[in-house]
Amino acid sequence: MSIILFRPLQHPVSNIRPALRIAVVAAALCGLFGSASAATSPQGAAQFIQWLGDQAISTLGSTNSSLEQREASVRELMRHGFDLQFIGRFVLGRHWRKVTPDQRAQYQQLFASYILQTYSSHLGGYSGESLSIKGAKPAGSKDAIVQTRIVRPSAPPIDADWRVRAQGNQYMIIDVAVEGVSMAVTQRSEFASVIKNHGFDGLLAALRARTDKMPASAH
Repeated sequence: MSIILFRPLQHPVSNIRPALRIAVVAAALCGLFGSASAATSPQGAAQFIQWLGDQAISTLGSTNSSLEQREASVRELMRHGFDLQFIGRFVLGRHWRKVTPDQRAQYQQLFASYILQTYSSHLGGYSGESLSIKGAKPAGSKDAIVQTRIVRPSAPPIDADWRVRAQGNQYMIIDVAVEGVSMAVTQRSEFASVIKNHGFDGLLAALRARTDKMPASAH
């Protein structure tokens, strides 16, 4: 079965150089900035995002490790800071309630693998981009939006907003909007289209096929 699943690398976020794409989904324990609370501190969230950018740039600019090692480091940062379970459920939308617990477990595992492998395997080409914080503000009762600008040496800057939520003692990214386009909302629409045309098992098959085709260094 051949299914066009969705096109995360054609989403506007793909126009960011790999160093900054990874930076915005990398993560660290928010204990570095103090303990998080139920209402996410905009200041703490901004510090978190800035730290991520610094760590990603440092990792990608390293000359002491191979591409495979850098990819592995980035995947680990992403795994701890990007709330893949939350995003995966949001992306599935109303279909979450219609599938079995076993199907949910398969989907969450495949979704996480797909996101981690896709972005970590598209490293390379770092050429001096920088991320700066433009501002941060509360979003709803739980989240904060961190507004950033990605400056590129040979192209116009890109504005990206990261939605951050405090969960226990950790800040986690739950969405990114590039030039006003939400990654999670875009993927939700694309997943719904796949399910409509091929069923939920078709979505699982498409995710599995995509992760199986990833470069060996992404596993």
